[in-house]
Amino acid sequence: MIQETGKRMQVVIHAGAHHTDEDRLINCLSSNREMLARHGTNVPDPQRYRRLVRDVLHHAQDAGLAPDARDVLVDAISNDGAVDRLVLSNPGFFGTPKMAVNGGVFYGAAEHRLNLFRQLFPDDHLELFIGVVNPATFLPPLLKDTDFDTVEALLRGYAATDLRWSELITRVRSHHPDIPITIWCNEDTPLIWSQVVRELAGIDPTVTFDGEFSLIEEIMTPAGRERFRGYLASHPGLTEVQKRRVVAAFLDKFADEAAIEEELDAPGWTDALVATLSELYDEDIYTIQRMQGVQVITP
Repeated sequence: MIQETGKRMQVVIHAGAHHTDEDRLINCLSSNREMLARHGTNVPDPQRYRRLVRDVLHHAQDAGLAPDARDVLVDAISNDGAVDRLVLSNPGFFGTPKMAVNGGVFYGAAEHRLNLFRQLFPDDHLELFIGVVNPATFLPPLLKDTDFDTVEALLRGYAATDLRWSELITRVRSHHPDIPITIWCNEDTPLIWSQVVRELAGIDPTVTFDGEFSLIEEIMTPAGRERFRGYLASHPGLTEVQKRRVVAAFLDKFADEAAIEEELDAPGWTDALVATLSELYDEDIYTIQRMQGVQVITP
């Protein structure tokens, strides 16, 4: 199935961040592939495109692309049916874990990688989605994916308190002002899961999908999970706002503390530093919420 030449497509680039949803979002979309295809949304298997897209982007950087590169790629990775919206997800789109905080900024190669995506999809409409996360909980697991021994070494002389997600968003907006950006805090994901999934998929709030509450149920106790399912079964037709209130109430009472506890195991990671980074993160999110051209999904 060759994508019809000249037909403009929406291309969703979900670029992580690293260690946020751990592929839960793309897996949820994949489990709804047939339903989404009926809405014109193509969710190819990440195993079919992650290495391929990486190689194509490297080729674009080194030697440029053939005129039919986009159509060949879409044909190679797509499922049967019309493609109005293509969803691509990879926390490594903007760089490896080692590159994620190089130079005292988050994903310093982001705007350059988006340039390459624009070469690959020159006539399509790109959209960027990224889940951000508190640096206090982002850096320790990121460190384990590198050959560095300490966060200080990973940051190459910069301070963790220098990192701002708003700097990344400002940089991307400056270089690519026509690319819409959707942001959410990873910490909020259990409460906004269904909206994030729908925004990625490009489907209306009225469209139901499998796994709407899968993330919430992961972090509930077994007893809470059973009562939650019973409540939903006895209260059909809840609005999105009502669902969020129900989720918040059940998590408040039945959250599995072991499932939601963040491991902050890194040399030099003190309670005082975590508190400082958390405060700076809250201020940073407030800054992002005031940016034009950026949608921030909140509970």
